[in-house]
Amino acid sequence: MIDKGADMLSIYIHIPFCVKKCFYCDFLSFSSDREEKEAYIQALLEEIKREAPRYKSHLVDTVFFGGGTPSLLDGGQIVGIMEALKRCYHFATTPEVTIEVNPGTVDKEKLLAYQKAGINRLSIGTQSLQEEELQLLGRIHGVSDFYRTFYMAREVGFDNINIDLMSALPGQKIESYRDSLDKVIELQPEHISAYSLIIEEGTPFFDRYGIDAKQKEMLPSEEEERLMYEETGRLLDEAGYWRYEISNYARAGRECRHNIAYWKRENYVGFGLGSASMVDNVRWKNTSDISKYMAMFSGQAADDVSGDRSDIREEIQYLSMEEQMEEFMFLGLRLTGGVSRAVFLKLFQKNIEDVYGDVLTKLRKQGLIKSFEQITLTPFGRDVSNYVLAQFLL
Repeated sequence: MIDKGADMLSIYIHIPFCVKKCFYCDFLSFSSDREEKEAYIQALLEEIKREAPRYKSHLVDTVFFGGGTPSLLDGGQIVGIMEALKRCYHFATTPEVTIEVNPGTVDKEKLLAYQKAGINRLSIGTQSLQEEELQLLGRIHGVSDFYRTFYMAREVGFDNINIDLMSALPGQKIESYRDSLDKVIELQPEHISAYSLIIEEGTPFFDRYGIDAKQKEMLPSEEEERLMYEETGRLLDEAGYWRYEISNYARAGRECRHNIAYWKRENYVGFGLGSASMVDNVRWKNTSDISKYMAMFSGQAADDVSGDRSDIREEIQYLSMEEQMEEFMFLGLRLTGGVSRAVFLKLFQKNIEDVYGDVLTKLRKQGLIKSFEQITLTPFGRDVSNYVLAQFLL
C-alpha cells in the first residue's frame, strides 16, 4: 500500500504512428509498418518497467495516450501497455485514463479492449464536420467516419468523450464553423476542446500559407477569427458547457484532469519517443531520434534495468524559483479558476504582491484581471490572454 498523502503523478504515453501526417501537424508522428510498431511497443514497455523504481512513492491519478494516432495500435497492444503500468506503478482508486482516437481507426472490438484495459475517456479528433475542410486539412476520415466512431463509443458504454474542433481554417467561414459546432453540441459530448489553427513552421501549411501572400488571403481575417472565437463561447455556454480553461469546455465534473495537472504544475512523466516530463521542478524530454530510443530500450541495453537514461534525455532544465513562479502564473491563469494567493505563498514563501505587485496593478487597471483571494482573467483578459500571460515573465 502507498500512503494516501503521496504525491500524485500523471503519465503520458506517446504513440508516434499515423496513417499520414495532416498538413497542419508539427507533432512527432510518422507512418510505420506492423513490425516497427511492435518493436516500438516492446521498447516502450521496457522504459515503463525500468523507470518504475523512481516513482514508487507516487500515486498515478491520470494516464493519457497521445500521438500520433494511438488508436492505430491493436487493442491488445494498448491492453499490454496498461497492464504494464498497473503492474509497475501505484494507481489511485479512480484514475482518469484517456486515449486519443481518430475517426475511422477503431471498431467495436478495439473499444471493448480499451474498456477492459481501464480506459474510461476518449478524445476524438475530428477538427471539423465539413467534408471540404477535412480534405483541406489532410485528414484521413470523412464526416460519416466521425459519426460512426462516436455512436459506436456510446454503444459500448463510453460516457466521457471529448471532441476536438478547430477554427480559423483556410477558407473557413463563420457559417461553416458554426454548423460544425452546432452538430457537435447536438451529440452532447461531455467535453469539447475548441482551438484556433496555428500555422507552424515546418508543416505543409506553413509552406503554403505562412509565406505566400496570395495564399495567406485564404485564411480568415482577424475579424472573422474573432467572431468564431466569440461564437464558440456563446454557443457552448448556452448549451451548458462551462469554460474551465481558455480553449476547453466541459459539463460539470467532466473537466480533463490530466490537462489540469499540467496547468497546475503537478508532476507528470512521459514515456515514449519525444515525450516530455516535469517532476520535482525538473523538466526534460525524451529523444526524438527513434533509432536512439530503440537502442536504449531494446536488446542488451534492456537487460540493465538500472541503466542511466541520460543518453535519451534532452533539454534537461532545473527550474529556478523565478521560473517556477512564472509558470505558476502563466499556466494557472489559463484556468477559469485562476491562481491562489495562498498557494503562491505556500509554494514560494513570498506574497504574490511582493513579486508581481506592479504587474497586477497594471492589469487590474486595464480590466484584464480580477484580483481577490483568487486572481483570474476577466472575459476581456481571456480575449487577449497571450498579452496578459506574457506580463508574468520576470
